[in-house]
Amino acid sequence: MTSAAHQHVVWSDEVDAIIRGDPTAAAAYGTPAGGAVVTGVAPCGLDRRDDGAVGFTTSLGFGKKLEHIGRDPRVALAYHAREHGYASSPRFVLVQGRAVVDLEPSRTRLEAFVPQVEQFLGPVKRGPGWDWLLREYYADRVFVDVVVERIIAWPDLSGSGDPEVFGAPLPGPASVQPPPARGRGPRIDLAKSAGQMSVLPHRVVAYRGADGFPVVVPVDLGGHGDDGLSLVTPPGLLPPGGRRAGLLAHAYRPQLVGLATRTFTGWLEVADDGRAVYAPHTSKGFMAPPNKHLLLVVNGLLAKASRRRARRTSPSM
Repeated sequence: MTSAAHQHVVWSDEVDAIIRGDPTAAAAYGTPAGGAVVTGVAPCGLDRRDDGAVGFTTSLGFGKKLEHIGRDPRVALAYHAREHGYASSPRFVLVQGRAVVDLEPSRTRLEAFVPQVEQFLGPVKRGPGWDWLLREYYADRVFVDVVVERIIAWPDLSGSGDPEVFGAPLPGPASVQPPPARGRGPRIDLAKSAGQMSVLPHRVVAYRGADGFPVVVPVDLGGHGDDGLSLVTPPGLLPPGGRRAGLLAHAYRPQLVGLATRTFTGWLEVADDGRAVYAPHTSKGFMAPPNKHLLLVVNGLLAKASRRRARRTSPSM
């Protein structure tokens, strides 16, 4: 995965335990307009420190993120939630790197990955009915390998304190962006958005950094006003000025059962005094049933439907 020209990044045992142990991560990628989208993924311990790479998997049926990554391979993974995992360190870890998508992983690779999946998500269902239902969800999985350029590890999950950096030095603060043509203000119901976020304990915001890599940092919700959602972060964690940004809020139970997630795109404005306001423009989300069998049925049907849409819009897939 790494070439002779690329000196792979080496990170500490503590950070490695987090990457291998967290059941979920926030994956961020850029948009053509200069913003960032952030969504939850299940890395299932994908970590090849000897090669300087990490990663996650997704279903080919859920291909929208793959289209964005194909246009711009600079991505980020934020390891920000410890519940129901295997890591004990309180650090918030942000990995930035370039993604390589393995669209047709070998059967050997897929089968070798099963024990890791079962460690985090429970036994893989097998049998004629399950095999048909979950064919796209399991067999059509692709691997997103991320060749690491930089890892930033803050002392705790709030993002407080001075971070430790592995790999490329930190760039300067991201430049201020011009506002969207339709304006920077909210475009959806703020009270509803705040209510949806308030019950989801894990929240991160993502934006494009000075070097083009997405930056993902933890935020708390501090209420809302006419101009947007108030975001609370440690001092200096967000750069001043305005920019396009994505926001993710989610919750999960053991084996990611009962998953609830809400993703936003919008405009982030940070005043010189550090006050951060997020004006959401779009919102989508889902709540998965807290029943393992029912969750797999839903995932299987969604993957089949998404796969059919992908074939209609991309005949070459």
